Amino acid sequence: IRKYGAETVRSGGLKVYTTIDPRMQRAANRAVDETLYYDDDPASAITLEACARAVTELADVGLMAMVEPLPYTRDASGRAVWDHDPVARLRAVAVSSGLGGTSAYTWLKVPASADIARVASATTLPLLLLGGPIGPDPAATFAAWEQGLAEPSVRGLVAGRALRYPPDGDVAGATDAA
Repeated sequence: IRKYGAETVRSGGLKVYTTIDPRMQRAANRAVDETLYYDDDPASAITLEACARAVTELADVGLMAMVEPLPYTRDASGRAVWDHDPVARLRAVAVSSGLGGTSAYTWLKVPASADIARVASATTLPLLLLGGPIGPDPAATFAAWEQGLAEPSVRGLVAGRALRYPPDGDVAGATDAA
């Protein structure tokens, strides 16, 4: 309003350009609603509040928060296990992106996956890819890393054990292939 005046703003004719995808924003809003009020896990809200406080306190002193939005679910025995559902991953990324009083010092660490473009579009935060285990098809893992690193918001890769402990034991070969 300061720049254009109240009359111009109210009368219309202005064009606003944004990188926000309205579909993804609606999904993020639903995710927050669904995530904050899990009846089966009363600790969710407490955990989110504690994480938000930590992110804020780090930002207050200019330190980076590295947040890993990894969704978990419970298996038949009640153990917490990683939830591979892409929607759960998007929900976790969207909720994690809003933690704290500011996101100026927050980065997200996310698994390299086939849906990394969707994950990247669910946040404006910088991302680091988690390489994870190489698995039975090293070429597919390396392709997922390459695809992920092509995303503009992905700033790097934490290869970790994937290169230190390749299935065939050939560290130099795995590093060269990556």
